[in-house]
Amino acid sequence: MIKYIGSKRVLVPVLTGLAGSLPGVRSVVDLFSGTSRVGHALKRAGYQVRSNDHTSYAHTLAMCYVQGDRSDLIRTAEDLIAELNGLPGEDGYFTEQFCRKSRFFQPHNGARIDAIREAIAAKCLPPELEAVCLVSLMEAADRVDSTAGVQMAYLKRWATRSNNPLRLRVPELLDRPGPGKCEAHCLEACDAAVSLSGDLVYIDPPYNQHAYLGNYHVWESLVRWDKPEVYGVACKRVDCRERKSDFNSKRRSETAFRRMVASIDSRYLMVSFSSEGFLSRDAIEGILGERGDVHVIERGHRRYVGSRIGIYNPAGQRVGTASHHTNTEYVYVVVPAGQAWEPHRFAEPVASPAA
Repeated sequence: MIKYIGSKRVLVPVLTGLAGSLPGVRSVVDLFSGTSRVGHALKRAGYQVRSNDHTSYAHTLAMCYVQGDRSDLIRTAEDLIAELNGLPGEDGYFTEQFCRKSRFFQPHNGARIDAIREAIAAKCLPPELEAVCLVSLMEAADRVDSTAGVQMAYLKRWATRSNNPLRLRVPELLDRPGPGKCEAHCLEACDAAVSLSGDLVYIDPPYNQHAYLGNYHVWESLVRWDKPEVYGVACKRVDCRERKSDFNSKRRSETAFRRMVASIDSRYLMVSFSSEGFLSRDAIEGILGERGDVHVIERGHRRYVGSRIGIYNPAGQRVGTASHHTNTEYVYVVVPAGQAWEPHRFAEPVASPAA
């Protein structure tokens, strides 16, 4: 999957284990699906998953990895990926914006991305099959980019991997789970909290002021293929200035979180949040405590690779170093008041229940 700040790769075994320890859970709602790493793992574990994210690129990832079923898609997908891999490069919007005006990719790969994306658009594929092709292209581009993991800036010198030729692979599709077909939605989280229901709702909101749309604007433009006007050294989409989330605002995030939690229709909640986030542990536990008993699991977590490289200005000059390289990831599990529950081996240490 693509490089991603806030990725739950390390936490996935904990999250799936916790879900498995909650009695009667067959369906899970993922309100901030991101790369769909968690939704994909939950689908593999046999849950009916309803994924949601308001960005188009994340919705496309969920259409591929969560909603799409292997038995329906794999044969056609393999043929399409083989065909797209054979296309020669052709300079276009992507090459101009992200290889020449900025330096996220080398032009030889940018031209291939342009040609493949135009071919996908011309085919007018069914949504799930189109999502599989777009995810294959997104991940192929991610393997040859020249960034430290986010698209706020690019490296001063070309990353070694950017020299490699772009090559598509068929994404890892899963069979439909027993409880029923999974779903992918593209809603604001507070709207999804009202309209989507499941036995368990998983919440992984943004932690701070850095919006995922701005961090991954290249993927948004690649998926939408609307060829927008851009601004700045990083050639961001102009709507990065307008599409703001309350969860990226220190002033508004607590109110948004409280409103979202209050509107959820689910027996159980599971929330992951970082010690670097706007909301304190006490604030989160206070809000969640209105829904039932709150259990807290703590995990040390390495910060994203950019924090270990250092801080650079738009000209590529190092201007500072990060203050720390690790943080604490909290996982909160909310069960009905008075219900006995013990995560056992799935996560230690545990403070249970929180005051």
